[in-house]
Amino acid sequence: MSGACILILALALGLAACGNSSESTSSSGSASAPAVTLNVFAAASLKNAFQDMANQYHKAHPNVSFKFNFAGSQVLEQQLANGAPADVFASADLDNMNKASQAGLVNNSQIFAKNRLVIIVPSSNPAGVNGLQDLSKKGLKFDIAASTVPAGKYCRQAFDKMAQSSTYGPQFEKALLSNVISQEDNVTAVLQKVELGEADAGCVYQTDAASAQGKVKIIPIPDEFNVIAQYPIAVVKTSAHASEAQSFVDYVLGPQGQATLEKYQFIPKNG
Repeated sequence: MSGACILILALALGLAACGNSSESTSSSGSASAPAVTLNVFAAASLKNAFQDMANQYHKAHPNVSFKFNFAGSQVLEQQLANGAPADVFASADLDNMNKASQAGLVNNSQIFAKNRLVIIVPSSNPAGVNGLQDLSKKGLKFDIAASTVPAGKYCRQAFDKMAQSSTYGPQFEKALLSNVISQEDNVTAVLQKVELGEADAGCVYQTDAASAQGKVKIIPIPDEFNVIAQYPIAVVKTSAHASEAQSFVDYVLGPQGQATLEKYQFIPKNG
């Protein structure tokens, strides 16, 4: 074979090798991340904020979708304890997160948001509730979450503070609690009953009241009696998508997630 032929053959082989290398790189570069569905267990009061946040996150990470389980934090903790599959747990209180942590169900948790309590009445306010003192009126239909539900626990703590004050006293709390017509499994159920007029008043988070603007009126609970709820979040230890779950948790804790939470009237983690 002449020198010219050898040179042509070598060039041809070199071009072929370059072509194969380029194709391989292109294929690798265009390969999309595998589709992942994160199963998020979150307190009922987080529904609107988390659904909004998930939509934003999905736009930036198209391979990640979400399946939510919104319920009372105590229900979610029990489901996790019973082996329900989940990737992220966001609780409305420290107690249920601590239970999950002590049972070895979650990794280290972090506070990502806070919330405060308010009293709500239907927009028509048929019972004429114009202040906290009116909650003790005989015959008033008052709704509250059960004491095992974070919101119910916080509301009772606020009423205990009021009972110890000279402004309200123990008889106020006794009369108020005697007006309770139902104890709900989650705070959203309290909101719905007041919206529908099935209750004259109810104790909920300020975020719930904000979501029902125009349907309910708000009666503030002064800071001296209010209870600030702390919301922790953690990756579930048995998560099949631990890396993606941690990325979402980081997003919730980051500037974009915090801005979304503030949009829905949550107090930021450092607020």
